[in-house]
Amino acid sequence: MSTVSNSIKGALRIGQTLTVLGRTGVNWLRGERPPVPRLLRETFESLGATYIKLGQFIASSPTFFPKEYVEEFQYCLDRTPSLPFPVIRNIILEELGRPLDEVFSEIDPVALASASIAQVHAARLVTGEEVVIKVQKPGVENILLTDLNFLYLSAKIIETLAPKLSWTSMSGIVEEIQRTMMEECDFIKEANNLKVFRRFLHDTHNEEATAPLVYEQASTRRILTMERFHGVPLTDLESIRGYARDPEHTLITAMNTWFASLTQCEFFHADVHAGNLMVLEDGRVGFIDFGIVGRIKPDTWQAVSDFISAIMVGNFEGMADAMVRIGITSGNINVDRLADDLRRLYTQMDSMVPNDMSYQADQADDDVNHILMDMVKIGESHGLHFPREFALLVKQFLYFDRYVHILAPEMDVFMDERLHMLH
Repeated sequence: MSTVSNSIKGALRIGQTLTVLGRTGVNWLRGERPPVPRLLRETFESLGATYIKLGQFIASSPTFFPKEYVEEFQYCLDRTPSLPFPVIRNIILEELGRPLDEVFSEIDPVALASASIAQVHAARLVTGEEVVIKVQKPGVENILLTDLNFLYLSAKIIETLAPKLSWTSMSGIVEEIQRTMMEECDFIKEANNLKVFRRFLHDTHNEEATAPLVYEQASTRRILTMERFHGVPLTDLESIRGYARDPEHTLITAMNTWFASLTQCEFFHADVHAGNLMVLEDGRVGFIDFGIVGRIKPDTWQAVSDFISAIMVGNFEGMADAMVRIGITSGNINVDRLADDLRRLYTQMDSMVPNDMSYQADQADDDVNHILMDMVKIGESHGLHFPREFALLVKQFLYFDRYVHILAPEMDVFMDERLHMLH
């Protein structure tokens, strides 16, 4: 019965998708013709969860997509209206399989946040701990599977009809998106990521950083109950000062923790934008949201390590040599010319943010993406193609570079002995 029901829902979803696409086409014929990247982004937002996530994938994947699309999809909104609390309450009840008052003494009916896949509510356990509950919205997984199968089939048809486009391996990209999205739907995987990261902090005797504790008795594949953090984003300079901590010390803690995870943890946090790094009221750095993580293959790690070492000492020939080893190429690369192009980009990056100006977090996001796209573009202009993990890794590194401009403009990232980038 459930298979028939899912098939009917799938057919309805494809009908809904075609209706939205049809409406976009009609508007185009009527003369509503914004630039194609913007039209595509607005259409994706109308289509909901899968396409919003696809938009975010495009935004974080300059190795796969043209610059104008990567730039436009930075604006892809993943803030959706919250579902009524009775719906959320029923999902929690169904998942736990026992009365809510046996687990929670209270749940705030007003959502703290609502995105395409899940929404978050503050709560308190019967044992007294303050928590947040991340609740997967109903039907999300079925919609994702239907949409991704539809996209995969469409990509295969396009590749057959237009073989010249097949170099982008569109169906391969859809498969990669499917893998990452279905992982995001499995809160058991996110819970495991949190536990692994907490164990890494414990094993490295790091008491200045933390990640939320998972309450397994109140967590399943579709709900995740975690310790609630109270604090401010890493970029909120005034509030950080209010916690009687040196902002520079706080930033060094965050960077050293992240760099240590590259070699001593199973994965690295692959989305360290300001909203996912908190400074807690007790001064510790809180890493939150482990839905997106990256893993570096051992044979790639040495090249990445050499790349970071080369950046630290301003060795552009070394950077170029490491990029050639990280990238995938079918021809010979002129390392000297690549090094010259990187030197020009680095000069531009270094002068991008005057130290005497206030620097906004959203501007940091824009600059990070522009620099990353430029770096990837330089590599690709020399015949290199980078794995997505490398783009994710460099993006986090560039986020931290921007935070230095906000919190510690006098600090030299590459010479400061307090930073242990490769240990």
